[in-house]
Amino acid sequence: MSFFTKLKDRLFRSSDKIGDGLEALVGEGEAPLEPTPSRGGLIDRVLGRTDAPRRVLDDAMLQSLEDLLIQADMGVDTAVRLTANIAEGRFGRRVSSPELRAALVAEVTRIMTPVARPMPLYPQKPQVVLVVGVNGSGKTTTIGKLASQFKAAGKSVVIAAGDTFRAAAVEQLQIWGTRAGVPVLTAPEGSDPASLAFDALTRARADGADLLLIDTAGRLQNRADLMEELAKIVRVIRKVDATAPHNTLLVLDATTGQNALTQVEIFARIADVSGLVMTKLDGTARGGVLVALADRFGLPIHAIGVGEQIDDLAPFDPEDFARALVGGEG
Repeated sequence: MSFFTKLKDRLFRSSDKIGDGLEALVGEGEAPLEPTPSRGGLIDRVLGRTDAPRRVLDDAMLQSLEDLLIQADMGVDTAVRLTANIAEGRFGRRVSSPELRAALVAEVTRIMTPVARPMPLYPQKPQVVLVVGVNGSGKTTTIGKLASQFKAAGKSVVIAAGDTFRAAAVEQLQIWGTRAGVPVLTAPEGSDPASLAFDALTRARADGADLLLIDTAGRLQNRADLMEELAKIVRVIRKVDATAPHNTLLVLDATTGQNALTQVEIFARIADVSGLVMTKLDGTARGGVLVALADRFGLPIHAIGVGEQIDDLAPFDPEDFARALVGGEG
């Protein structure tokens, strides 16, 4: 199964909401036109080609379209911009739902294309990747999947289980490490995460590892403590490598909807985020929040997750995502 097919299947809640909504938009307010005679005659009828119902794209229809995009969690500002762009050159014309869908796919793709960038790899050894995010965002699982994928690509990887306050996070990383054949460095529960990060970087450098992935705690309810903890990790690892961390990945849970915007704001201030990973797109009708994030922050989106298996984390493809979100064909 291609990743697009999997993405489309698992984004059905969002795609059904938007796709059905577009059909309803064309059907509401006025009766659809009678289909015009097909110039292809019998061939078109055999192939099932008919003219789709159409409706004039007016202010009322645009308002309904804007509301639909907001319901899909694209946010007010992004929904307004998308609607205005779709209206340009089409306002006052009769449009069909397939035309609206194609226009929406094009607009979403346009917004997402500049941010669709894989995590950059550098010649620096080890490349230090600091992974941040709130507890429950899928951060630990994402680290495990990244480690497995990098190992499969021939990279040597070390994981530092820096969320020393949650035994479950450490255990989960150890399971992934065993599965991937990647060492996971741990410390007793409640230990200083910065000390663990220092030891992990020292070992990774001594072993000639290509990548060091550092997990971190995500306690947003006490931002001052979190800020100081992350700042301390950065200060300590820079004693070993003044250029570290080379990547700071923020892992976001798609099911949180618009709360993801707040998380980006907070972590961008605290941790100088360099890129995003969005998880749990298979469990939500809120996939549109990724469009809002791209439109508002412009941070690179390195990967998206739509499940628990190793191949359910894949590089972000803007057109595939747009077609899956809106309900387009693959």
